[in-house]
Amino acid sequence: MKDYNLPQIYLNKSSFFKVMKWNDKKMAQEVKTAIAQKGVWKKSFQTDFLLDKTAKAETIQTENVIAFIEGTDKKEEVLVISAHYDHIGIINGEINNGADDDGSGTVTVMELAQAFQEAKKAGFAPRRSIAFMFFTGEEKGLLGSEYYSNNPIFEHKNVVANLNIDMVGRIDNRYEDNPDYIYVIGSDMLSDDLHQLQEQVAKLYAPQIKLDYTYNDKDDPNQFYYRSDHYNFAKHDIPVIFYFNGTHEDYHQPTDEVEKIHFGKMQNIGRLIFATAWHLVQSENRPTLK
Repeated sequence: MKDYNLPQIYLNKSSFFKVMKWNDKKMAQEVKTAIAQKGVWKKSFQTDFLLDKTAKAETIQTENVIAFIEGTDKKEEVLVISAHYDHIGIINGEINNGADDDGSGTVTVMELAQAFQEAKKAGFAPRRSIAFMFFTGEEKGLLGSEYYSNNPIFEHKNVVANLNIDMVGRIDNRYEDNPDYIYVIGSDMLSDDLHQLQEQVAKLYAPQIKLDYTYNDKDDPNQFYYRSDHYNFAKHDIPVIFYFNGTHEDYHQPTDEVEKIHFGKMQNIGRLIFATAWHLVQSENRPTLK
């Protein structure tokens, strides 16, 4: 963005009230004249002011939801697969259903839970246990996952990884009509093993899906690494992968409706995550930290 040398405006105390009485036309003329003469309009003042802010605190009851499949010989170790089931609610009288954010992730976790349970019934039980976690309060600042991470059911040292699914049912502007991609965030932040596993699984089981690491940077201006529930695992040194389709015109809008969900994309991403999770719970060794 070009720098137009936006003027710095300082008002002196004696002229402060005078300036406040100016109308828009007089103010604009004063600034225009000052900039034409000096390139900047500078005045100064010192004054005291009192800021009075009132806030209303309200306590509400809400819950995280957890489903659990016990493993076999490595059952003390746990893989967490998560999504958040809350959204931004009713704003200006309009309901925000959040079909993509994060209905798509919630439904995908439910499908994964069903697939693993059916596998166990068929005689293919996971060696490690799996906790399917549905967090509340994500849209209010990751509150549900923060509460869980501060009051864990499974000791952090026993959690091998967190696969977090937050928005996997739409296509962003970068890919337009190409659904065969997913933004992968955090896979290599704490563990090279987890990152390499994800790469290998994608090549074997989902070669049509592009793993896009555009947002996989702690310094990315969007700060997505810090904006979903996986972060409350990562801050406890638990390796994470955040699966994300990117934002779109319906992000946090009443128009984020189920009719716009790309179910084929959801299915393919779900299969990718299932294969990744399967290797994590069946392998001999858990991902090691850097």
